[in-house]
Amino acid sequence: MSSKRIPLSIPNLHIEIADNIREAIETGWITEGKFLTDFERKFADYTKAKYAKAVQSGTAGLHLSLLTLGVEPDDEVIVPTLTFIAAVNPVSYCRAHPVFMDCDDSLNMDPKKLRRFLKEECVRRGENLINKKTNRVVRGIVIVHVFGNPIDMFTIKEIADEFGLFILEDATEALGSWYTEGVNKNKHCGTIGDIGVFSFNANKIATTGGGGMVISNNQEHTDQVAFLSTQAKSDPWRFRHDEIGYNYRMTNIAAAVGISQLNHIEEFVETKTRNYQLYKKELAKDNLQLIDFNNGTRPNYWFYSLIVDKNEFGLSNEELMLALNDIGIQTRPIWGLIHKQKPYLKAEAYQIEKAQIYADLVLNLPCSTNLSSEDVMHVVNAIRNFASK
Repeated sequence: MSSKRIPLSIPNLHIEIADNIREAIETGWITEGKFLTDFERKFADYTKAKYAKAVQSGTAGLHLSLLTLGVEPDDEVIVPTLTFIAAVNPVSYCRAHPVFMDCDDSLNMDPKKLRRFLKEECVRRGENLINKKTNRVVRGIVIVHVFGNPIDMFTIKEIADEFGLFILEDATEALGSWYTEGVNKNKHCGTIGDIGVFSFNANKIATTGGGGMVISNNQEHTDQVAFLSTQAKSDPWRFRHDEIGYNYRMTNIAAAVGISQLNHIEEFVETKTRNYQLYKKELAKDNLQLIDFNNGTRPNYWFYSLIVDKNEFGLSNEELMLALNDIGIQTRPIWGLIHKQKPYLKAEAYQIEKAQIYADLVLNLPCSTNLSSEDVMHVVNAIRNFASK
């Protein structure tokens, strides 16, 4: 087999980006300018959100959103353990405490365990929900649409409303994912909770090299995010600041890249969908399974998660990853569970079971939006070759 190099997930850039950047440079508007405001407007239009504010990164967006939603030091926020650590660290930035929740078979937070924890482990005292074990206020929930797979937001919202909690949607992997059935039909990920946050990191379906977007249907939320992201200037002329602010605003040049990427988002989703279906069909011939995406949704198919059971395949996910890497095919296991990371060893983790199972089995396959059908078959044939040994 050839040693053709196939990366896991790389940007798919178009030539109009150069024209946009040139215009920003020639006009001198590299920090602020029309691309920034146009990008926010077009992003809101695409996701059908009322308001959008661009920020430096998805992580920055999550941090500002938690502050905006009222997270205070020593509060608790419920988070998934099966996610990238950037979904959890902003809770710590607020000097609050994460409580880790298990996943279900979609890899998203398990709503049944979430409800059980809130019902059995917490108690209402006045306006606050209190964790009986720690005596801390449980303020809200951070959910992640893992790998672009829309979580059951109908149930999550029911639970949040029942217990008086905010919902922060980490949609950093879910641009282009929405619901096709039920009460949330035609609603995009990120638009159903109180605030939604997206990422434009280089491996995302659309990139600005870095950067993020905060969306909400509540203007007060996005106004506060914008205020905090520009150093919280109460009086910009006289440099008065009544709150701690941050330098978290996206640049005009980054937005110039983002506008181009957004123009091609549906093409990117089409390619992601086609390649996922091809992987799934071909790997099924060898009794290998990709994790499905949820019914009643139009996912963006951001990542393709292969189940690698050593007892059936002959190699573990780690061993297959190393073998594929040796022939130029980049793959990655799922993240290390966050409650097992050194900074969070003392945090509460509630009945974690399936997350560990999937962490031990999943291997993510190449999924770039410029991946050809021939590239997909190259990966499939390499996996078959190792399976037959």
